[in-house]
Amino acid sequence: MAKILIVDDEPDIIELIKRYAIREGHEVISVGDGQDAINICKKEDFDMIVMDVMMPDTDGFTASRKIRESKDIPILMLSARGSEYDKLFGFESGVDDYVTKPFSPKELMARINVILRRNAKKDTAPKTEKLACGGIELDELGHEVLIDGERAELTAKEYGILLYLMKNKGIVLSRDQILSEVWGYDYFGDDRTVDWQIKLLRGKLGKYRDCIHTIRGAGYKLEE
Repeated sequence: MAKILIVDDEPDIIELIKRYAIREGHEVISVGDGQDAINICKKEDFDMIVMDVMMPDTDGFTASRKIRESKDIPILMLSARGSEYDKLFGFESGVDDYVTKPFSPKELMARINVILRRNAKKDTAPKTEKLACGGIELDELGHEVLIDGERAELTAKEYGILLYLMKNKGIVLSRDQILSEVWGYDYFGDDRTVDWQIKLLRGKLGKYRDCIHTIRGAGYKLEE
């Protein structure tokens, strides 16, 4: 059983998600605004947050960034806006998944449960000590990435992709492989999600951005 926080200003949406989540055996707490989510996360711990983007006081993107400053909680974002820009902005804010309204509650619960399982597996998976590629260093035990000795601030997905690429340096990894490893399931959304995340990751690698090679028609490969 997981403890889930639902953040949405639409009571009908909250009740719909809550009904399905409780049916799955999860404990559910709900609030109606991003600022309320920030406040309650200071007092309580959650296994996951389902957060709407558009809310009257504090929007979901702002709330996600504020919460992630102090707590590493998986966040699934809900939005009526499904443009590429909105998804990129969401991933840049550090969200783990992005679901466009209207949505299937069964699909939403499938995504929630997979993220929860993935997070539980991540906590118990054996970790290597340090990986390197050029001036990029990744300390898996310390969950830290250094670029020429300077700490890089990566989102959870950016870190997961870089870790997977570094553990398979010199090997071409398809988008499906990356989705399966980092998202933890056969992603049934847009596989361009990987491309968006790679674009954001490259931007944070500075002069080492070209260490991530795009292999046309095949995927991505990390090489010095």
